[in-house]
Amino acid sequence: YGFKRAAGFMDVVCYTGNQTAGATQAHNLGVAPEMMIVKQRKVGEARPWSIYHRGIDASAPEDYRISFTTGARVDDLGQWNDTAPTDSVFTLGDSTYVNNNNETYIAYLFATLAGVSKVGSYTGTGADLNVDCGFTAGARFILIKRSDSTGDWYVYDSARGIVAGNDPYF
Repeated sequence: YGFKRAAGFMDVVCYTGNQTAGATQAHNLGVAPEMMIVKQRKVGEARPWSIYHRGIDASAPEDYRISFTTGARVDDLGQWNDTAPTDSVFTLGDSTYVNNNNETYIAYLFATLAGVSKVGSYTGTGADLNVDCGFTAGARFILIKRSDSTGDWYVYDSARGIVAGNDPYF
């Protein structure tokens, strides 16, 4: 899969950590990121990816992180310093996952852009499998993770078929 940097939709930021709570990193998204995926770039480093998502908590999503694991969300001041991202910067805590002194990181930032992308969340019912993503032509890539409990990540794409029923995923 490939994503192209584009204002209002996706940006990539490379930065060097300073282990200072409240440090900010500039970005060129032009809107507040709704999802951020951050990883230390050091080869062989075992630290997990840190993920911010505006739908992870209705009242204060900046208080939480989730990882590319099966675990649930974690309340963690050290990731985003309990500060919501803005249209020009995102704020880091002093966690080594996102801001270790003199280590390099990469951050992928995503936002909703009408007709191009949708970053959102929904509350599952256990029965209704229809989620309106707002696309008239259908979605081509969907990434889903339950945030309030353990569970796998699911990726659906148009190459494998997104129709109805038991759609293939990986």
